[in-house]
Amino acid sequence: MVSYFFEQTKFQFKQRRLNNAWLRLVAESEVKKLGQINIIFCSDNYILDINQKFLQHDYFTDIITFDYCEGNVLSGDLFISVDSVKENSVFYKTEFEEELNRVIVHGLLHLIGYDDHCDEDIKVMREKENYYLEIRTHL
Repeated sequence: MVSYFFEQTKFQFKQRRLNNAWLRLVAESEVKKLGQINIIFCSDNYILDINQKFLQHDYFTDIITFDYCEGNVLSGDLFISVDSVKENSVFYKTEFEEELNRVIVHGLLHLIGYDDHCDEDIKVMREKENYYLEIRTHL
């Protein structure tokens, strides 16, 4: 089950049913089950506070993922800075929705077990993101 929350933002997320079906498809494609996924849309300042308190990082980011997975069941919190996603969409010259979907699937891929700490891992993660973004366009 996917739940949506909003902290320090006026952003409203539409297409929840489509997003839920897409995330379930991603999980099943990776031989996982979708458990409780909380997507928390927030401001830059909110995510900075999370980053400082829980990760001891003093910088802005577009997403922070907290993993509560057990076995093949994916569960976790995805904190997404709407401000950073907007900035990234301008920087990368993409539509806001595409960048937002990329960040969402990026968080889910972390819960699945993919990482992005070295060049090879980043390449695999980007290929997976692109693959699942393409699938989303056909739902």
